[in-house]
Amino acid sequence: MQKTLLNIFIIILLSTLSSLLPAQTVAEDECMNCHQVLDDELLVPAQKYVTDVHYSKHIPCSGCHGGDSKSDDMDIAMSKEKGFIGVPDRSVRYEVCIKCHANEETMKKYDSNLPVNQFENLKNSIHFQPTYNNVGPIADCVTCHSVHDIKQVDNPKSTVYPTKIVSLCGSCHSNANFMKNYNPALPVDQVVKYKTSIHGKMNLKGDPNVAECASCHGSHDIFAVKDSRSHVYKTNIPEVCSKCHSDSKLMTKYNLPSDQYSSYVKSVHGVALLEKGDLSSPSCNDCHGNHGAIPPGVESISKVCGNCHVLNMELFEQSPHKKAFDENDFPECETCHDNHDVVHPTDAMVGVQESSVCTDCHSSDDKGYVVASNIKELLDSLTTEDKETKKILEEATQKGMDVSDAEFSLKDVRQILIQSRTSIHAFNMKKFKDAITPGFKIISKSKKAGVDAIDDYYFRREGLGIATLIVTVLVIGLYFKIRKMEKKKNRKT
Repeated sequence: MQKTLLNIFIIILLSTLSSLLPAQTVAEDECMNCHQVLDDELLVPAQKYVTDVHYSKHIPCSGCHGGDSKSDDMDIAMSKEKGFIGVPDRSVRYEVCIKCHANEETMKKYDSNLPVNQFENLKNSIHFQPTYNNVGPIADCVTCHSVHDIKQVDNPKSTVYPTKIVSLCGSCHSNANFMKNYNPALPVDQVVKYKTSIHGKMNLKGDPNVAECASCHGSHDIFAVKDSRSHVYKTNIPEVCSKCHSDSKLMTKYNLPSDQYSSYVKSVHGVALLEKGDLSSPSCNDCHGNHGAIPPGVESISKVCGNCHVLNMELFEQSPHKKAFDENDFPECETCHDNHDVVHPTDAMVGVQESSVCTDCHSSDDKGYVVASNIKELLDSLTTEDKETKKILEEATQKGMDVSDAEFSLKDVRQILIQSRTSIHAFNMKKFKDAITPGFKIISKSKKAGVDAIDDYYFRREGLGIATLIVTVLVIGLYFKIRKMEKKKNRKT
């Protein structure tokens, strides 16, 4: 009795709702009219469908399930002759979607400006690979967009709306039991990390503009990170980040600059990665993080840079600058090298001349000024001596002298210069001298070898000249002696 009364109530309620819905859809779709008065299990799809974007476009149930939705005769409505397929099989249900969504003419008929290449993108993506039990692709249209209650992407109730997509992706990617069937090595804590990020925190507050999963990885065209087609492949990441961070209008809302990308592409890191293809060079995520992306704090910048520049970080942490920077709230590496527009460091950065960064803090009346001046003087001296010695050895080689040992030794000076420039980060004059002094010793020995070789060349040249002159005189003398002897012999005969 209670069930009968409940069914009557539902019929009255749905009849009332039906009067408020598009008349053409309700009147012509006998599937809906029937399912709205069935039991709970078959009623739910009908209840959901009235909120579906396809329902608002007057697409009847038969648009996906086949059959004749205009007939109230169940046998006719669900007749195979009429194309009824019922619930599409899991392995091919995407075919129902692409029947319209991959057909430009059909989409135009519904005044839709959606692209018709979603399936082509999906088909080539990592999600379209077969499931471990071979029941179809890992993910298809229904997996993400749901069924019967599909909303437009810009509808806050859509499963793929920016503030909901993290939970959607996490339903698989945070499930260790599920992920081990496909990639056991892939971490399942991405969502947890994302929620700690600046993007995640704002997304959770309902901001649809901040980056979420699809913003970086793409939607239909998702590939493995190591695939060069992936949006998050190493060389593609700067451009992905710039989609938002180079949008001055968007960044103004968050009081952020929008020139990071333009600065980065000209930096030593950007040139190495984007122009030279050096995948070891840092991209945005190497410094800011991936799912847990957040700008490094002032005190942690050296740790970020230290991921690659380990020795520089260790030396800086032992230096007097470490304490001074902490006390003055200066960002460590960034203070001298900048952040996004890092240029290749040169000796011109050190010293007390106009191009130096040392004079930004130090003046002529403090110890740091003197140390910077002395360091620059020693660097310039070794660099100059190195160039001069190379010229001397080149001259000796051109004159045919063997100075290969000296040339080989001189190659060590380049390594010493690298080590000396690195040791600058300790800002300790003793340590710097210990690093650079061996270079002067090598220079002195190599230069002497070169000069001696050239002197030997000229000595040999002079000796050869004198020897040649003596031989020439002897030959001439011998010639005249022979002539004299021949004349004497001729007189006797």
